[in-house]
Amino acid sequence: MAGYVASSFIAPQPAPKGLRGRKWTVSRAAGLVMLLFWALLGIGIIMILVNGYDPEKIAKYAPKIGDGIIVTIELVAMSLVLGALISVPVAMGRMSASPLWGGIAFGYSYFFRGTPLLAQTFLVYYGAGQFVGFFKAIGLWALFRDAYFCAVFTFSLNTAAYQAEILAGAILAVPGGQRQAADSLGLRRSVTFWKIILPQALITALRPYGNEVILMIKASSIASIITVLDVMGQTRVAFSKTYDLQIYLWAAIIYLITVEVLRRLWELMEQRLTRHLKR
Repeated sequence: MAGYVASSFIAPQPAPKGLRGRKWTVSRAAGLVMLLFWALLGIGIIMILVNGYDPEKIAKYAPKIGDGIIVTIELVAMSLVLGALISVPVAMGRMSASPLWGGIAFGYSYFFRGTPLLAQTFLVYYGAGQFVGFFKAIGLWALFRDAYFCAVFTFSLNTAAYQAEILAGAILAVPGGQRQAADSLGLRRSVTFWKIILPQALITALRPYGNEVILMIKASSIASIITVLDVMGQTRVAFSKTYDLQIYLWAAIIYLITVEVLRRLWELMEQRLTRHLKR
């Protein structure tokens, strides 16, 4: 029995040098194949853009696409800010011990995170028309009959659910010793939350928030389906008049550049805000 127990704790032997060499060779070959694939894809895209370049189309539709970029940025920025405001009470509800408040927050988060954003947009845009009398009675029909407002309203509710989960998780990730230290100093709970807990939680939530911003930029193309002339909306209009598939390729490149610029800016902000944590 003693011999069996001792043998079960024998340290694993390293793989033979020949086997390690073959694994490294296979990994390097796979990397070269992927690099070749992306290189060929990039060259193909460049050739399509160069061969299909039409100065007249560029001069005619580029300004409209530029207007669409502005609309997309405004739509995403407003949705994220409103969603952040809504997410605070929802996050408090997710952490609350109250069955009522916690149940409402859970139901809100469960619905908006569990159903497609496209379906939510249709529910608001087309569903509002079913309650014209109600919205006119409360003076909000002027807002809900506008596709842009319906998109902002839906996107704000959707991103608020995700931001609430991010915020609640980040707050719960703050060590309990921080609260105990604040209590020992006699600080009020509101001061402890806003001055101690929340700043640390926001640093933890920086990267998930960045992912949510990027996801919202890409998801904003859904607004084009309800006649909002964002980047994708302007692209659809241009394609309906030219039937040039290259226009969608340019739209994809615009989204890619926007996401990459935002990612770089977010990394710089994260490095700036977390510089005190680096040794």
